Amino acid sequence: MWLTWRAATQRALYGEAGFYLRERPSGHFRTSVSASAAFADAVLALLAEVDAELGSPAVLDLVDIGAGEGTLVTQVLGAAEPGVRDRLRVTAVDLCPRPEGLPGRIRWRPDLPAAITGLAIANEWLDNVPIDVVEQTAQGPRLIMVDVRTGEERLGDPPGHADREWLERWWPLCGVGARAEIGRPRDEAWASVLARLTRGRAIAIDYAHPVDNRPPCGTLTGYRDGAVVTPVPDGTCDITAHVALDACAEAGREAGAISTTLSTQRDALRALGITGARPPADLAHVDPRGYLRALARASEEGELIHPSGLGGFGWLSQWR
Repeated sequence: MWLTWRAATQRALYGEAGFYLRERPSGHFRTSVSASAAFADAVLALLAEVDAELGSPAVLDLVDIGAGEGTLVTQVLGAAEPGVRDRLRVTAVDLCPRPEGLPGRIRWRPDLPAAITGLAIANEWLDNVPIDVVEQTAQGPRLIMVDVRTGEERLGDPPGHADREWLERWWPLCGVGARAEIGRPRDEAWASVLARLTRGRAIAIDYAHPVDNRPPCGTLTGYRDGAVVTPVPDGTCDITAHVALDACAEAGREAGAISTTLSTQRDALRALGITGARPPADLAHVDPRGYLRALARASEEGELIHPSGLGGFGWLSQWR
């Protein structure tokens, strides 16, 4: 069966018996959430900032979009101070079934809540929103069709008008053979988050690239069992592609965002106190166990902010 990459990925990841309906992310790739509880501490610090900005509302939302196994919201809920925890309404959004053992206070749902007052965070969500892939030909861009069983590709029809407009603005193609990934569905997905944000902040964290430095051959990739594999849309692997966060930012502004910040995870987390600083050597003599714990924590923080790893992820923060 030949489909566009968008249709094939939708079927492979979210269709009947799709990859994300039966697999847990932790079995296939490492995220900031699984790397260290320090990431949850950073989100808790963000939540405190939002709470203060909103004047400590009676109900403060924390919405984790693409929640996976619910690890992030579980950690944040457990670490929150009683005064915040009592007002906190925690929602995990994911298509997979509710994990066993998840705290009862955490709401689990397959779609976004109608209204959000607080913090919405999407960590590695947009890269799994299916997109079409095009290749430049002498006659202009053509959609790439893929055999869902083998991953073999062939050229299809030209993209529609809206997709061509998106390409011209956000991913201009230069030269025959150049490829692009049309991020318009991700723009729409992110705009839907901002549209539901009545007051507060929305943050998207993902592999990203800017309009002046798009990869000429695209970024479509597969993951299985912790390894990069050929992206075959047969439901046996994750299929992902980096995100044009600058385009998502513009979609967020059009949906009502009044301020926007684009940065890296390294810069964002360092501003929240995640620095990777080693504990003082004197601590090893006074409190050896405490020193080892602090050293382990510093190592975990270092992974979160390493510029060539997780620290290089893009952070899009928008306020409404």
